[in-house]
Amino acid sequence: MLSDYYLTLKSLHFLAIIAWMAGLLYLPRLFIYHLEFDVGSKAYLTFCRMERRLLKIIMLPSLLLTFFLGILLAFSTNAWAAPWFHMKLLLVLCLAGLHGYFSRIAKTFAKGEIPPVSRKTLLFINELPFLLAIFIVFLAVLKPF
Repeated sequence: MLSDYYLTLKSLHFLAIIAWMAGLLYLPRLFIYHLEFDVGSKAYLTFCRMERRLLKIIMLPSLLLTFFLGILLAFSTNAWAAPWFHMKLLLVLCLAGLHGYFSRIAKTFAKGEIPPVSRKTLLFINELPFLLAIFIVFLAVLKPF
């Protein structure tokens, strides 16, 4: 019975992660395209709406579910005591910080301003969630230390 509980939590956690990561990988790409349009144009406003919906409808709920289910999993496996878990949690918090940064960029666009970030920087930032995810997955699967 406990095994079923654990596997159900783990499955739901994975699904939440997938949804959150999809948003973290897609949103910076939207920002890159958003920079191509003049403030106030129809396309500019469409991108604002797309970014807001992605953040509010997909990314925020999946972030919250990822953390909630991850905390439940950590308690059910006593992962809190493991050094690999501390490193994984730190990297997940970095992802959450990136989420917050993306949210701030979206709010800047929504105010009718161009965020103080270059296209080149956005291209680089677009790769960060996947790089962090690589380390997070290997820590969770291999449980080193």
